[in-house]
Amino acid sequence: MALDRITLSNMAFFAYHGTAPSEKEGGQRFFVDVDMYLDLRPAAISDDLSRTVDYEGVYNLVKENCESKRFYLIEAVAEHVARSILEGFPVERVVVRVRKPSVPVRGILDFTEVEVDRTRAD
Repeated sequence: MALDRITLSNMAFFAYHGTAPSEKEGGQRFFVDVDMYLDLRPAAISDDLSRTVDYEGVYNLVKENCESKRFYLIEAVAEHVARSILEGFPVERVVVRVRKPSVPVRGILDFTEVEVDRTRAD
């Protein structure tokens, strides 16, 4: 069975993730993308919200995971978001990308990004 995709792109949150004291105290913006894979035919045919994924519900879940918890690693942020979506929504697969634009490294870069790809079977 082919799966369709719903994407929430470039969600921005202010949070306190990181290992450096400045990250834990001052916080910074993080950006999150979520790709959710499921069969959208029932929703498309019926035009019924209850047969698909509620975008606002996903946004609020990601916001809760990003802003109310603190992690050392963006890997942990991405994993926690992915698991929460699989537990709370009828998706078969989820891909989560977390970007951190202000990275405490000696060098010039736009951001660091972590991507996790999880399925209901994992």
